[in-house]
Amino acid sequence: MRALGLDIGSKRIGVAISDQSGLIGQALETIASTNPERDLRRILEIVRDYEVTEIVVGLPYNMDGSEGPQVDKVRKFMDLIAGNVSVPVHGWDERLTTVAAERALLEADMSRAKRRKLVDKIAAALILQGYLDHRRNEGLFAS
Repeated sequence: MRALGLDIGSKRIGVAISDQSGLIGQALETIASTNPERDLRRILEIVRDYEVTEIVVGLPYNMDGSEGPQVDKVRKFMDLIAGNVSVPVHGWDERLTTVAAERALLEADMSRAKRRKLVDKIAAALILQGYLDHRRNEGLFAS
C-alpha cells in the first residue's frame, strides 16, 4: 500500500509519498501549478511511477471547521483527479499543516527562499502522515 499526499494551493502543489508499508509519509516534490490539466498529468505520472494505491488531499477548512471558497476549489480538483485514477481519493482536514511546516522550517533556521521551496511538500507530508497515523490507530489496515 503506497499513499500519495497532496497539499493543493493556488500557486503550488505539495506532494508527499508513503513508504511501501504505508506507515511513513515523506516529502517528494513541489509542483508549480500552472493549469489543472498540466498539474493532473504530473500527478498521474507520480501515481503510475510509485504504484500509488490511494490519494489523500488536504482540505483547507477554516479554523471554525466551516468550508471557505478554497475548499470548493480543492474539491473540484479532487474530482478531476478521481475521474482519472482507479484508486480511492480521500479528503483530509489540513488545518494548521502549513503553519506547522513553516514553524519546523523556521526552527531549522532556513532562509525565506529555502522555506518557500520546501513548505508545500512538507505540508503534504504532514497531511499524509496524519492520515496514515489515523488509519493505523483506527485499525483500518494491517501493517
